[in-house]
Amino acid sequence: MGRKIPSLITGMTVDRATFHNAPIEKLSFINFFYGNNGAGKSSIAYAIDEDEGLTWADGRSCDDYDVLVYNRDFVEKNFSSYGDLKGVFIVNKVNKEVQAQIDAKTEEKKKLDGEFTATQDEWHKKSDAQGTLLTSFQNECWDKTVDLRADFSEALDGKKTKKGFAEAVLGEANPTEHDPKELKNLCDVAFDTTSRAYPEFQRVGTKSTYGTLPGKDLLDKVIVSSAETDFARFVRKIKASDWVLEGHKHYVPNEEKKCPFCQQKMPDTFEEDIKKCFDEQYQQDVNDVLTFQTIYDSEMAAIIRKLRNNLGDVMASLDLEDYTSKLELLESKVSVNSGRLAEKVKEPSKVIALEDTDSLLLEIGDLIDEINKKIKANNNVVNAKRTSKARCKKEVVEHLAFVLKDIVKSYQDEKKSQAAAIKALEDKGRQLKKDIGSLTTDISKLNLQVVNTEAAITGINKILKDSGFQGFSLRAKPEVKNTYEVIRENGEVAENLSEGERNFIAFLYFYHLVRGSRSSDEVKDKIVVIDDPVSSMDSTALFLVSSIVREMVNVCRNNTEYKNPKVPGDYIKQIFILTHNVYFYREITYQQVPYYDCTSFYIIRKSGNQSKVHLCEREKKDARTELENYNPVQNSYAALWDELRDADSVIPALNVMRRILEYYFLQLCGYEGSSLREELLEKEENKKKFIVEVPGGEPDMTKYQLASTMLAYINNPNGISDGLNFVEGYDDVDVYKDVFKLIFYTMGQDQHFDMMTGSLKKK
Repeated sequence: MGRKIPSLITGMTVDRATFHNAPIEKLSFINFFYGNNGAGKSSIAYAIDEDEGLTWADGRSCDDYDVLVYNRDFVEKNFSSYGDLKGVFIVNKVNKEVQAQIDAKTEEKKKLDGEFTATQDEWHKKSDAQGTLLTSFQNECWDKTVDLRADFSEALDGKKTKKGFAEAVLGEANPTEHDPKELKNLCDVAFDTTSRAYPEFQRVGTKSTYGTLPGKDLLDKVIVSSAETDFARFVRKIKASDWVLEGHKHYVPNEEKKCPFCQQKMPDTFEEDIKKCFDEQYQQDVNDVLTFQTIYDSEMAAIIRKLRNNLGDVMASLDLEDYTSKLELLESKVSVNSGRLAEKVKEPSKVIALEDTDSLLLEIGDLIDEINKKIKANNNVVNAKRTSKARCKKEVVEHLAFVLKDIVKSYQDEKKSQAAAIKALEDKGRQLKKDIGSLTTDISKLNLQVVNTEAAITGINKILKDSGFQGFSLRAKPEVKNTYEVIRENGEVAENLSEGERNFIAFLYFYHLVRGSRSSDEVKDKIVVIDDPVSSMDSTALFLVSSIVREMVNVCRNNTEYKNPKVPGDYIKQIFILTHNVYFYREITYQQVPYYDCTSFYIIRKSGNQSKVHLCEREKKDARTELENYNPVQNSYAALWDELRDADSVIPALNVMRRILEYYFLQLCGYEGSSLREELLEKEENKKKFIVEVPGGEPDMTKYQLASTMLAYINNPNGISDGLNFVEGYDDVDVYKDVFKLIFYTMGQDQHFDMMTGSLKKK
């Protein structure tokens, strides 16, 4: 897409009168503003004159140029007295040698100006590339950390935009990898408004009382009596010690002294034999096992109760699956051991082995240690929440910077490379500006030898005479150096000029001021502002002013087109023209629309006592990726061409084509409808342009028939088919437009067609 070439003032924001911080964008070399009276044109002119709200190209300012504004204030200031005009210094061409030096240095300065502009353009491209690089970096950092940023959202307060997040990552001097899970826990607690401290899990000792009791060693031993009575030896031999002891517990002495099981008479010495059968050592061993059982059951119950109590007030984020699983396993093993001890007590001769609970208790102890670490961390965070938040924020950024370290390095390397290129361009620009300044000084010194104020008098008087203003002229004021006066034919200083006369001579004075300078020391390049210059002028003056303004526009365009200039010079570096006069606006803009790269059109509108400026550009219909100017002020004929441009169906397009052909060829060129048809479609050399020969077949007469249709429309304004030449149902509007163009080209009116369609090539 083509772009507008920025000039010295690249943009402005108007904040005065009825404008409220109204932006004006895409200012170029030539800028046309149309607006009704009171819309705000003069506010724009004043803003430029006072350097208010202007955006200047890099390295440029209003001090480098003569900013000349033609408006009502200019007329009042310079023509309140007709006998005391300050002289305008114009180059005197008598000293050709000095002028040649000025021309050479001016050409060199122009070349350096071009280099400076190119350097600035390249600098802007590099600077834009830095912005693109930064945007790309911000997007990449943002996209790569979506999940992490979601996890640590509260810790990233103030860094939740791409820009803020990227700045935080770039500013981190110590990228560090942290455990994301631990960091998440830290942040969850630090930023949780409901977080609180939790009790630590209670440990249980691994050394127990029961472990040192004598009964523990008896569990895997057979407990029997060691008595040497016949009965004791008998019981041991049949291995019935446990049975006898258990049976004796159920024996109740009776008068018959019979065994309760077999009903045989018991020996008189039965109780004595039983007593002797289970000696003192046996009794001691049994008691030891019983004591062991009691203490074991008590202590293990206490241990399990303590471990179970740990689950009473638990931190929600803890994973207790292993803990509860091992606790359940411990409970199961203790239950098994209790059962086995009961069996041992009941049958002392039985050998038992206890399930290992000590290893399990060690494992549970290790789990409690790990759990308590997390609880302590939580409690530490809760007890020092402010410090914990700061730590969390710090470590989150450190971790994210670590994750993105490769992206950061790549960005910094590329940025460094681009910065070096930008610095080189800045150095070059400074040197060019210095060289341009030296040339400007040299040119100023040379100008002292070749400028005078007489040329302006001669130029202004010649235009006055040629335009028919015979009643007054300009002359040098006697005995007053570099001063003019406006005089009547009788030689007296003029008084009471009409408003039109005064405005006309004021504009001529302004025109020569633009060409020269009010100082002999230096003739600076110009920025020109023209605000409604044709007030109260007659048609002759308006025509001349329009011609002069077009000349100024062409001088300004010479800054962008050095080949085949229409007028000499490029001393006007930027021009702003503001008017409400439709005729004047059309006169100065009719050839300017195609110059999109260096020309901008604006319309000023005021609604509700608020003014705004609208840029008049649009997409090209035949090249949607490009923009073009459009003129907001058109006559009815020009409007028809715009209507044709947008027509996308046959009937409306044919109606517009008929009106254009009728106005241009019949009214302007003087053809009759029949003679136009005869010229186009009956002359052999023209007729064949509308017929396409088909090798080996009948010629294609489509274009001929369509042209005939268009010409028939001229004589049939209602669009009624003559039944002979009309091509019914042909609905490709672009084909009609091609034939319409062919009509103009065949009639030798191609330049007019190109101008009206905006396709006129720049010469």
